[in-house]
Amino acid sequence: MSIRGIGTAPVSFGVYGAVDQLAVSPMALLDAAVGAGYQGIELGPPGFFGTTRATAVAFAERDLVAVGAYVPVHFSADDATVAHDLANMARTLAELVRASSPPGLAILADEGSPDLLLNPARDWDDRRLALDEAGWARLADGMERALEMAADAGVPTSFHPHISTYVESPWEVERLLESTDVSLTLDTGHFWLAGADPTASITRFGDRVNHVHLKDVRRAVLDRAKAEGRTDFDEWWSNVVTPLGAGDIDLEGFLKALLEAGYDGWLVIEQDRLPLGHDAIEPVASEQEQNRRRVEDALSRIGVLVEERS
Repeated sequence: MSIRGIGTAPVSFGVYGAVDQLAVSPMALLDAAVGAGYQGIELGPPGFFGTTRATAVAFAERDLVAVGAYVPVHFSADDATVAHDLANMARTLAELVRASSPPGLAILADEGSPDLLLNPARDWDDRRLALDEAGWARLADGMERALEMAADAGVPTSFHPHISTYVESPWEVERLLESTDVSLTLDTGHFWLAGADPTASITRFGDRVNHVHLKDVRRAVLDRAKAEGRTDFDEWWSNVVTPLGAGDIDLEGFLKALLEAGYDGWLVIEQDRLPLGHDAIEPVASEQEQNRRRVEDALSRIGVLVEERS
């Protein structure tokens, strides 16, 4: 049993789609990831680390692997919106090609809608906000375009089911896999909150899984936010996600089943949080180091050793 390495992601340092008001510089984020002992990190939004050349230089100087990049697309929206999202994807593909060889994954994800943002983790049999047949056809068409773009660039792909999107519930994941040839990112937190046991999902979705996000979450916090009808998704979501070991996810049990199933890709730790203040990078980096060590400890107990950064 083996893995390619343990990585982190910009969301663990408060970086999402909007980067114009961040207090933490991109280079400080990379340095914090290195200091926390990570072997790789996913890219941020297009251009977050500068030009494609600057991104490549920054990763090479730190001996970091660009594991992948989150690529959000409004797959069910109008043609102009999808075209805008795919134009952003083109820049991300260029960054992935330059940053690491072989390139990291283009991790596609649906962007959902405002209505879905207000209705996270829908009940499995509540399909009132789900895509209709025409919507699924649009999603499949958009996915085909995105997959062709990635293939032309020589970049491998994966798809990330996500809370408050049109590919959230287990039946929606199954419909996606039936409709497209894309591989799957198994995010332990998003799967759990959407009603799918992450460990059981390893068997359920078989060899389609080519990427893993390790995220620990507390379903009770989400349930409370839904009951209260909260509309500030970003605020309450940051309280759903916890350090590894503090939430509902059986980390060691999941990793054992994952590796026994033959998974040999990256393990990317994500602890989504609100954007950081100027003085927050050091304690956050320390917390991310602890997350990494928890994963390494769990792996060692099931017989997998991970080489630490020198």
